[in-house]
Amino acid sequence: MQPLSEIAYAKINLALHVRGRRADGYHDLETIFAFVDQGDLLTALPSASLSLNISGPFGDGLSVTDNLVLDAAELLKAHCGIVEGAELSLQKMLPVASGIGGGSADAAAALRLLNRLWECGLDLRDLAVLSASLGADVPACVYSGTMIGTGTGTDLKRIDDQLLTGMPILLANPLEAVSTAEVFGGWSGDDDGPLGEETTLDAAKAGKNGLEQSAIALCPEIQEVLAGLKMDQKPLLARMSGSGATCFALYENTHERDAAHKALQQIRPQWWYMAAQMR
Repeated sequence: MQPLSEIAYAKINLALHVRGRRADGYHDLETIFAFVDQGDLLTALPSASLSLNISGPFGDGLSVTDNLVLDAAELLKAHCGIVEGAELSLQKMLPVASGIGGGSADAAAALRLLNRLWECGLDLRDLAVLSASLGADVPACVYSGTMIGTGTGTDLKRIDDQLLTGMPILLANPLEAVSTAEVFGGWSGDDDGPLGEETTLDAAKAGKNGLEQSAIALCPEIQEVLAGLKMDQKPLLARMSGSGATCFALYENTHERDAAHKALQQIRPQWWYMAAQMR
């Protein structure tokens, strides 16, 4: 049997407004989730037990026993009463702790993949509801489509924005891991206010990432990445994603994106890049 596969699509936050700190230690947010057409790759084969193998440029040091992919698999097994297992292989193409949903996207891909392998018959909404206990970004990553997230990010409203689909995007990361907890811990405490009611891109342009300054304080190179993305071209939008350190820029056409990519690679060849399109 050929293995089944799922892409764990990279997540970006076109805008992220922090509205307040909750009593449970989490934060209330308003964010625009969007997804890139590339990411990690997860494959599965039938097996009597659950196992995970990790490879790829960012696979070193990741646990194959204490991993959100296996947590997602165990969650689906219990929910659907599955007795068999799966031989899972994760090709890790996205940097870890980088603000683009790597672990969350992997868990979401595991749910979609094993739902098919085990013929559970759940739809995306079922999987998204089930996944909320795995992390705030996982439900959005299950859908891997443009949407508004509120609450802790798990209350989702789908957006059908054809203008965004296929738009060229460049992601850049200085390969500095940034702790989400530390970034939120350094948040100013000021309410960033609600997102606007404009179309997706206009609302994003009018918005901000309320965690950007906290992340820059921990990783000053983020400021250099943002400046680099704007250096030779004039992107439609350039911003840090999530809690960093990955930043992105959206361009009107692939020529502008590729020119920006080439210029940045020449001055910062040690950074990580992904030239892609929006889903």
